Amino acid sequence: MLSFGVIIAGVAFGSAIGDGNVASKAVEAIARQPEARPNILTFMFLGVGVLEAFPIIALGLAFYLLLVVAKVPTIIATFVK
Repeated sequence: MLSFGVIIAGVAFGSAIGDGNVASKAVEAIARQPEARPNILTFMFLGVGVLEAFPIIALGLAFYLLLVVAKVPTIIATFVK
């Protein structure tokens, strides 16, 4: 249960920081070269897409730890009975 919380917190924090960095650098680049805006936005969306793939993988791993390794549903069913 603790590892689930740590993974989710790390994923949320890391993803937010990464998305913010990518977006801020894209805005800086567009401010410096407005004529390159379409290319910059294309690479920004590619970067954000790749950056968002890691949290999805980590979320899958966290649910695997929660449901399969820790067997939380079995533990909850035991307490309910």
